Amino acid sequence: MAAISVVIREARNEDFKWVESLMQNALEPYYGGDHRAHAKRIFDAHIVGGVDSLGFFSFEQRMFVAEINSERVGMIHLVGKRQSTYKISPLVVAPEFQGRFGIGSRLLEYVENYARQHQARQLYCTVAEQNVVALQFFLRKGFIKAGSSDSHYKTGVTETMLYKPLYGISKIISLDQLHVSVLPFDETNKEMRDQVGRLLLDKLQNSFEGITDDWVRALFDGYGRRKTLDINTKYKLVYVAVDSTGRVIGVAGATPKKGSPIKLMPFIATNTVAFEALLIDIPHQLASYGHKLYVHINPTADEVISLQRLGWKLDAAMPSAYYLGVITQQWSLNIGETTMRTMRIKQRFYNLIYSGKKTLEVRVGYDTINRIQIGERIRLVTHTGSFDVRVGSIRKYRTFEEMLDIEPWERIAPDSRSKEEVLSLLKQIYPKNKENLGVIVLEFVKIGK
Repeated sequence: MAAISVVIREARNEDFKWVESLMQNALEPYYGGDHRAHAKRIFDAHIVGGVDSLGFFSFEQRMFVAEINSERVGMIHLVGKRQSTYKISPLVVAPEFQGRFGIGSRLLEYVENYARQHQARQLYCTVAEQNVVALQFFLRKGFIKAGSSDSHYKTGVTETMLYKPLYGISKIISLDQLHVSVLPFDETNKEMRDQVGRLLLDKLQNSFEGITDDWVRALFDGYGRRKTLDINTKYKLVYVAVDSTGRVIGVAGATPKKGSPIKLMPFIATNTVAFEALLIDIPHQLASYGHKLYVHINPTADEVISLQRLGWKLDAAMPSAYYLGVITQQWSLNIGETTMRTMRIKQRFYNLIYSGKKTLEVRVGYDTINRIQIGERIRLVTHTGSFDVRVGSIRKYRTFEEMLDIEPWERIAPDSRSKEEVLSLLKQIYPKNKENLGVIVLEFVKIGK
């Protein structure tokens, strides 16, 4: 059988009646208003060159049609915004072609490339929560749920707002360059203790009143009571994010509460990579202490993206709760004993594992890594998405050199040129003091999205 070829082109005059009918039938169950008039307005703007003469923030209206053997099978409409964003409004696949030939995926890929070519920083759309198939489609494609609004466009229908950051190659490379580890705080390490203290004072004093040397000492004292496991002692669990040199670039303090929630405060980082590392690693480490995490924080835009992408929910906005004129937000995440382990991975290696070219992942013997078991399901997370793998086997070595004498380097870093290049890369990520913890090789079997 010949391969099916999906062709995507700009909409033409003769497409209008088909587009009008497709939009009417697709939108009627979830949206109020005159869908035929909506179709005519956006179609007419596209036909005259895409200029949106009626738009307030929008400046461009573009419509594209997918065909198979000259038969129309789907359409997508794209709105260019003056904020360097593009809105998808709507994407519709003809009913008889839904779930076939990847038409929706092709249309979405086409407009994403279009948006990137026009230096857009974000794609966004809204989808009715009740339209489960469409909602799951966008989530699988890396869109992030920003929130929802009940009875927004139609009474009884909840509208979900979704977006996808369009990171460029340079952005991904810069994010991947930082090597971050999340470790329990070492109270015996004076240098680490001093770094944590300085970071807390520097990052928190402008948004939380009462952050003093005494407050820092109280945090350390609470950490010293952690072995009591008595919530009435207000014991603390403290974790640090460190770079490859051991420099502290993030701190998270956890206080188990009555009723089994866990409050995270402080929760700070000097960069987005460290912030995200804490978000990803801590839930699994704290799962045995409670059923829910919540954090009081004043997040940046990049930190909000990380929180939303990793499934945290905004619970409340609290004006002047900790500092006059500052709005503190509460975000939460439900966890438990069954919380799946997540593992941060650089975009370069994420893509190679997803493609099936990379099957071996090398780590060092941190306690969290040593606890991984054969057969365990792990979610691999990067800046642009996630998918699940199963641990097929685990092998341990004393050094990277010993490991590379046995393991095929092509399955560790298939885009490298030699065993020596892979060794240099591993030593760059993990200095000698980390290598001394032992080398762990995890063999992954992809499960899929």
